[in-house]
Amino acid sequence: MKKKCKILLIIISLALTLSLMSNTYSRYVANTTGNLDMAFANWQILINEQDILEENTSTIQLEPVILENKHIASNTVAPSTQGYFDINIDPSNVDVSFNYELSIEVLNENIPDLMITKYAILDQTYEEGDEVITNTLENNTLTGSLEFQQDIDNYQFTPFTIRIYFEWYEGQDEKMNDQQDAEIGHQAAAENTTLQIAASIKFEQQLEQTENI
Repeated sequence: MKKKCKILLIIISLALTLSLMSNTYSRYVANTTGNLDMAFANWQILINEQDILEENTSTIQLEPVILENKHIASNTVAPSTQGYFDINIDPSNVDVSFNYELSIEVLNENIPDLMITKYAILDQTYEEGDEVITNTLENNTLTGSLEFQQDIDNYQFTPFTIRIYFEWYEGQDEKMNDQQDAEIGHQAAAENTTLQIAASIKFEQQLEQTENI
């Protein structure tokens, strides 16, 4: 607020000075132009190393990791399969506070027991094999906010990863019995069906209206 006041006062003072000069030295000064040397805030976010703000919509390739199961062939999906995929977010070239909202949906409607189960936020210090703290996703939606720290010189957001876990659930509240699991599994294998998960993420700058001067 104080910075904007100073800028406006400078503009007003400059305008008055130029007006007086123009009246006094009208024979020599026809017009003039002044520039304020101020940089615009950076607003660039990379997801899996792709700049998603270049276009209105972007398609990101997600790489699933299937956890090993001694009863299932590697990198295949079957009842009791568990896995995850990572969404790597790099906001290091952002100069404003912002919110994000991630929505996820399993598109394999014929497999109701194939579902998103939880998520984890991994920072830059995470190394594969470290302990992970997971949280439950409410309605397959995750929201978060990052606040720009103005009191820190040369402050920079750090990259982080959202890890999304999924599984072909087998348990008390399952919607498919063993026979249905087998039938769907055989059909999916015969038709070369793939695991289909849609993930969309929206970023929004936190804008606060400044009081009128």
